[in-house]
This record gives sequence, C-alpha cells and structure tokens, in this order.
Amino acid sequence: MGFKMSDSVKDGAVMTSESAKKSHIIRRLYDWVLNWANSPHGTTALFMLAFIESSVFIVPPDVLLIALSVSKQKKAFKYALVCSAGSVLGGALGYFIGYAFFNIIGVKILEFYHAVDKFQQVQLIFNDYGAWGVAVAGFTPIPYKVFTIAAGVFKLNFAAFIIASLLSRSARFFLVAGLIYKFGAPIKVFIDKYFNILCVVFIILLILGFYAIKVGF
Repeated sequence: MGFKMSDSVKDGAVMTSESAKKSHIIRRLYDWVLNWANSPHGTTALFMLAFIESSVFIVPPDVLLIALSVSKQKKAFKYALVCSAGSVLGGALGYFIGYAFFNIIGVKILEFYHAVDKFQQVQLIFNDYGAWGVAVAGFTPIPYKVFTIAAGVFKLNFAAFIIASLLSRSARFFLVAGLIYKFGAPIKVFIDKYFNILCVVFIILLILGFYAIKVGF
C-alpha cells in the first residue's frame, strides 16, 4: 500500500516553503540595502529607504543608518537627521494612504504584513492614548507603517500625528547615531543584539516619567 501524504502535512510543507521563500527575499533586500553604504548615493538612499519604510518597505532604515554611520562616524548625526526627515515624510504618506486610499492600497499593504487583524487593537490604542500610540510605534520595533496607515483611517489629528512621529523617530535614529558617534564600530554588534531591549527600556522609562508628572512628583 503506497503512502499518501495527509493534507496537514501538505499544508505544513507549503507553509514552510513559503516562509523559506519569504526569508530569502528579505535577506536579499537586506543585503541590497547594505550595499548602498558603499555608494556615493548612500545618503539619498537612506532618505528614500526611511521614506518608503514608513508605509511600504519591509527593511528598517536603521540597517543603512548604522552602516553609513560606522563608515563615516563624524557624519552619524547628519545621517540620523536625514533618516528622521525621510521617515516622518514617509509617515505622512502612510497617513494619506490610510485616509484616502485604504481600500485600494492600504489594505493590500496590511495583508502583505499579515497585520489586518491588528487594526482593531490599533484603534483601541488611539482611542485611549491618541498620538502617544504613534510615538510608541515610532520608537519601538512595532511596525510603524501599521500605525501610519491606521492613523489616516481613524482620522487621528494630523498635526499631533506629525509631532509624535517627529519626536519618536528622531529619538530612535539619533540614539543609534549617538551610540556609534561615541563608541564607534564596536557598538554595532551591541546595537544589533540589544536594540529591541533598549527600545522597550526607553518606553518603560517614558511611561514612568509621564506617570510621575501625573501624580505630581
């Protein structure tokens, strides 16, 4: 009697194959981004990467920001400024996509990142915290693009959105630039390994600070 593969095994094999394919694509995109660090157009590429990552692209601009800052340490803060500007302007594009073209473009972006089911949670965050939800997403590893698009869909105050984005994205990128400016190339390994933890610690301190202000300390 011949062996017949079950549907669950087939589905698992297909999912594994799709995951491997997606990981390969992401790796190639990651390497492509890094290659711009050796290009005379690296600064322009950094701006464009930060711009499109805020609404569409999968590779975070930190990758190129770190590579450029390590290669030209004295320009680290300049790169952080370029990265911040591109990211905030890209966030405005994400807001516009959510505001005017969600059913045409926005939903497809969210489907690609498997983030459609997160929308209700994001709405609750906006209801409770308003633009502070954007600020947290802008600094942490939480996908910023989900919040930029959602901010447009839920008609979050645009001025508050831009201010929250500017503060959080600048804080994130200038933190990276500051570490590299101070410690040089050796800090790259530390950033790669512990950046997510640093972000979480920063957010905890931020929340505690607001709580302290609220209770009058």
